[in-house]
Amino acid sequence: MQALKIATAQFEHRSADKAYNLEIIRRMALDASQAGAQVIAFHECSVSGYTFARQLSKVQLLEVAERIPEGPSIQTLTDIAAEANITILAGLFEKDAEDHLYKAYVCVNAQGLVARFRKLHPFINPHLIPGNQYVVFDLHGWKCGILICYDNNIIENVRATALLGADIIFMPHVTMCTPSTRPGAGFVDKQLWQNRENDPTSLRIEFDGLKGRAWLMKWLPARAYDNGVYVVFSNAIGMDDDQLKNGCAMILDPFGDILAECRQLGNDIAIANCTPEKLEQAGGFRYRKARRPELYADIIGQAHKAEQQVVWLNKQR
Repeated sequence: MQALKIATAQFEHRSADKAYNLEIIRRMALDASQAGAQVIAFHECSVSGYTFARQLSKVQLLEVAERIPEGPSIQTLTDIAAEANITILAGLFEKDAEDHLYKAYVCVNAQGLVARFRKLHPFINPHLIPGNQYVVFDLHGWKCGILICYDNNIIENVRATALLGADIIFMPHVTMCTPSTRPGAGFVDKQLWQNRENDPTSLRIEFDGLKGRAWLMKWLPARAYDNGVYVVFSNAIGMDDDQLKNGCAMILDPFGDILAECRQLGNDIAIANCTPEKLEQAGGFRYRKARRPELYADIIGQAHKAEQQVVWLNKQR
């Protein structure tokens, strides 16, 4: 297994403007390829936009969603991958032959679709159906998995994906800067974004504090460290419908250390070299081998009453 150079991206998407978003994806893919990256990962629903979907009826969401792999966005991503000579991971809403709706994330190269994952815990719109399987696939000789946003907050999902053989887990998000019962959480004033060129400091304080990056650092490095995997975190930045997102796209190694991170207050890419030797050097490799599932298989696998998912319908700022 050879070293793999991966890029992660953050950009300000436009709601329901696939042509615009795909053009940004194209430009960033070309930039990443020219910088030597073999793979580039974009955020959740980077093709379609995200938070605007909380207001859509099923009929409206079906208009936004596409079949995979037959839909036009997959073909466009395939064309971009061929043009840039890079593998692309990006997100969109999916509809199947029976008009079931999913939150999907795809891996595409110059030959077409490599892998598709359906979000296990969708909640932005009540018409979305949860996916029901993990996905592990080969990418340049590496085993890779995908978990979308909230999927990563359920730690069993990350461990299961690692146990299925994933060396790298792509974790596309649209997250941070939203209300929570957690102290310090909340929206960030969009006027700070609009004034970022004149006053970047005030925006950076909000983005890096407990509303944003400081919260991310409570758990994201632990997912990489505990499981001994590379983590590719991508996220939107800027206005997502009426909410402001803070980016912080980054790549972490199996030690939980940040290899590369986007720090621009705007569209940006970060590139890191993933080397195979860290996979066995990291503590997570030993921890997985030291497991004693006979002690807790029944406990971890026991049934429970699932939490009702919350749909973001509020218009708070």
